[in-house]
Amino acid sequence: MKFAHLADCHIGSWRDPKLRELGIKSFEKAIDICINEHVAFILICGDLFNTALPSIELIKETASIFQKARDHDISVYVIPGSHDYSPSNKTILDVFEKSGLLENVAKFEEIDGKIVLNFAVDKTSTKITGIYGKRTGLDRFVYQKLNKEILEKEKGFKIFMFHCGINEFKTMAFEKLDFESLNSFPKNFNYYAGGHIHHIYDKEIKNYGLFVYPGPLFPNNFEEVETLKHGSFVIADVNGKNEIKIRRIAVKFYDTLSLGINVDGLTSYEANLKIRETIENSPIENKVVTLRISGVLKSGKLNDINFKEIYSKLEKSYTVLKNTSKLTTKEYEEVKIESGSLLDIESRIIKSNLGNLHLQNIGEEEEEILLKDLLSSLLIEKNEAEKAAEFESRVSTIALKILNISELWENAAKKN
Repeated sequence: MKFAHLADCHIGSWRDPKLRELGIKSFEKAIDICINEHVAFILICGDLFNTALPSIELIKETASIFQKARDHDISVYVIPGSHDYSPSNKTILDVFEKSGLLENVAKFEEIDGKIVLNFAVDKTSTKITGIYGKRTGLDRFVYQKLNKEILEKEKGFKIFMFHCGINEFKTMAFEKLDFESLNSFPKNFNYYAGGHIHHIYDKEIKNYGLFVYPGPLFPNNFEEVETLKHGSFVIADVNGKNEIKIRRIAVKFYDTLSLGINVDGLTSYEANLKIRETIENSPIENKVVTLRISGVLKSGKLNDINFKEIYSKLEKSYTVLKNTSKLTTKEYEEVKIESGSLLDIESRIIKSNLGNLHLQNIGEEEEEILLKDLLSSLLIEKNEAEKAAEFESRVSTIALKILNISELWENAAKKN
């Protein structure tokens, strides 16, 4: 038996039109490879799209690619990720599932205060289940209430899909983030298919099974383009003894050239010269170029660096990404800004203000969940054909539902 494991496709994430195109082309190439490899099924462990409600064009292209897999009798199993999730619990994955293009395995019911997951059974008799990912770690409460005993006793070849980091597997890059504990996962699964942290990793864990993160199918930000160079996914081969051997498959269209230029101690004029000379002496033709400029200028202003001229030197590249976050001038080098990921900063701000709402009959833990849900509701995007008033009404409806005051609001509106 053979299956593929994809995660974090983030289709539609890039503003750069060329990189945006490479994102959807990477997904198509991965599916084509799966077809040529004759895999039995494909796992997508969250964040297929970069938003819960992508554009119509992206939906049409993605549906067409899924249809190719379906035409070759390849089943697709997914879980929603933190980007697929919306406070209304409605995503485009529901439409794809209704069309028979995929199956969402993150389905469960609550029995006697415990979460009971259901298994999807593939034509190969493989049993697949999993837990979705939510923004700001709100999926944690599902893990806490999970009935692991039922899952652990289930017989057969089993796969558990998840969309979160695991504390025991953390690297230095994630040391400040609070992930899920390994103890939260059910034991006795053959394969644990992960996503979310854009990290390439695999490890066999005693009493559990093989944990695998395939990395993003396509790099999703400057740093990932700079370090990973391209996307990847995993193909797993399973023999008659249920032993698993994984192969990491690169998904690549163009070479990436990363130029790191330090201008520390230079004037803005000298910095211009160094940047131009570096580019002129670099093989940039038809490559994705990342240009990271760092250092403290001893004199001159940041806008004295002529990026218009610099870009003209990069015309033969496929596309260019620029990062000047660590470029500053001497007069500003003492300015300190709170650092950390967006989610990390958001969580710290929420925690520091817990209790300030003074809500009745609600504890700090519930208040934190409420605030995070409200923030998530503001991430909803306006549909292409949706009028402004309709969009505002939709966002308001979701917010009222989160606050559990829909009926109170309607009664007040009737009185007025």
